Amino acid sequence: MSSVTRSARAAPAPHRRMDHRGAVQAAPIVAMVLVVVLLGVFLWMLQHNERQEEDNALIKNVLWVEQNLHFQLASDEEKLRYMAEALGRRELAPTEALPQFSHFLRTDSAIQRLLWFDAERRLTAAMPPAGPDVPLDDALGPSHRGDAFLIARSGGRAVYTAAYTLPDGDAGFDLLIPVFGPQGFDGVLVAVFSIGAILTHHVPWWFTEHYQVQVIDARGTVLGAKSHVPMPEEGRTHTIPFEPPGHGLALVVGVHRTENNVARNVLLAAIFALTASALWSLWAVRRHIRRRVRAEEALRAEHAFRKAMEDSLTVGMRARDLEGRVTYVNPAFCRMVGWPAEELVGAGPAMPYWVPEEMEKTREAFHAVMAGRAPLDGFELRFRRRNGERFDALIYEAPLIDADGRHTGWMGSIVDITERKRADELARQQQERLQQTARLITMGEMASTLAHELNQPLSAIASYATGCLNRLKGGDGSAAELVPALEKLARQAMRAGQIIRRVHDFVRKRDPNVSPVALDQVVEDCVALFGPDARKHGVRIEVDVETALPEALADRILVQQVLLNLMRNACEAMAATPREARSLELTVRREDGMLRTRIADHGCGIAPEVQERLFSPFFTTKTEGMGMGLNICRSIIEHHRGRLWFEPGPEGGAAFVFTLPLAGAEAAAA
Repeated sequence: MSSVTRSARAAPAPHRRMDHRGAVQAAPIVAMVLVVVLLGVFLWMLQHNERQEEDNALIKNVLWVEQNLHFQLASDEEKLRYMAEALGRRELAPTEALPQFSHFLRTDSAIQRLLWFDAERRLTAAMPPAGPDVPLDDALGPSHRGDAFLIARSGGRAVYTAAYTLPDGDAGFDLLIPVFGPQGFDGVLVAVFSIGAILTHHVPWWFTEHYQVQVIDARGTVLGAKSHVPMPEEGRTHTIPFEPPGHGLALVVGVHRTENNVARNVLLAAIFALTASALWSLWAVRRHIRRRVRAEEALRAEHAFRKAMEDSLTVGMRARDLEGRVTYVNPAFCRMVGWPAEELVGAGPAMPYWVPEEMEKTREAFHAVMAGRAPLDGFELRFRRRNGERFDALIYEAPLIDADGRHTGWMGSIVDITERKRADELARQQQERLQQTARLITMGEMASTLAHELNQPLSAIASYATGCLNRLKGGDGSAAELVPALEKLARQAMRAGQIIRRVHDFVRKRDPNVSPVALDQVVEDCVALFGPDARKHGVRIEVDVETALPEALADRILVQQVLLNLMRNACEAMAATPREARSLELTVRREDGMLRTRIADHGCGIAPEVQERLFSPFFTTKTEGMGMGLNICRSIIEHHRGRLWFEPGPEGGAAFVFTLPLAGAEAAAA
């Protein structure tokens, strides 16, 4: 009993599998049928949209034609008004008006005739010429031109008549312009317009390639047409009032009949044929499934391998599309900024890791990358982590090319260089300390000379002070006698103060301050500071500074350090030179948008084998030198975006030349 029950329960399983297999096989057929239905709906909607677009284009073109005709009529009315004003001012006699009428008719083909009636409705002039007994009213009776005459006289404005039949069988209308003379109303100027001529000359030919244009009256009678192609069926036309001239006239524009869309029918047949072929080709899909499964397994293995490589990187990787949206980030980048990948992927500018206070700079860099102008050697930006911590990043951007060779975006490599910049800053601070030490050494070597230089003004001060006190104590000193001595005492005190100030400014520890500097003043201070030492060694200092010298962009104290170091080296190089030949030449000139300073001596010169190592650190030819002076000088000048080099003197000796950039407007003018 139990075995029978188990068999009965197990029996439906094959049927369920068959039903499932049948459903799977029928699914593509059902899908293709749905595709055919959807294609039919799509084609119907496409035809409906095309029809709607044609209707919209028809309405826009009708409005364009109506505006064009309105503009032409308004232009003609304005010209006729000017002519009527000339007639009213009697600038033109009736015989003189005819050439004007003739010229007007030649330039405006829409006007068939010009008539000039006086206030008593008598014909004064006409072109083409007519008999003197031409009445004001036409063959249709006095209700058209006559009524318009009364309105023009009473209202003092231009009046259009209703449409009527012209002598040549065409339909037209009149435009009456009142003529006012010095005594008031003096008649009317009548322009006879042809509706057919208006359409012929003011509706462009390309418009009639697609549209039929007609003018009808209030009863629907066709008064004029651009071409003789039959008006299309109802629903393919658009009617708009023809204002001016009005009086029930209307413009009717319709689309020309077009043949059936053969290409669309061929396309529809091809789609159904392709659908049939798709049903036939479904059986071949199965054999490709196993091949695809094997390819997918290989792809998954390759993806896992590459994913392991990317996860092991310490460099942040970030991919962006052509619009700047993030499409991929690796774990290293997520760790770097602190945001997970799901919050970064899809984000566009501004990115969450951009620093708010540097937003403008970051946007400029972003637009440069999107435009393909990213520097090949990378660029630096400051980013922020999710916890608010800032860090410096070095970014390299490269084009992202897909398998088809298309440029789809940009791949960026981001390196956290915060620690490296800290190390660079520490090295910079150490360099500044080394420069400070060099200044102190320089000042120490000049100390004895400066002490002697200070001793002179201090001794003079003491002498003047003692003499004044003695005269005051003796009671025989008057104010007039003491004033010259006190003035000399004050001058010596100022001289000593200037020496102390220059020494203090030179040796005090301070941060670099690059600003516009008067280089001639720097040279003057250095010569004053180094003068005692030069006199001690018997060296003459010859200064040649160009007049009206522009300011340099530099740090005053650092430039003083360079000048003093080079001047001291030049002075020491002339130790073996005869005393009468010891001269130091200091020249400052403006050349090629820079300020060029040259310090030349007449010493022993520099040997060729020494010149190559002249600026190397810790290299010196002195027995007690450190070998850092010239190296520090070159570092200072290069920090100012200048250059320091050596030149052999033309008559022996050596010359050191350095350049400094101009400041502000001077640099722009250069």
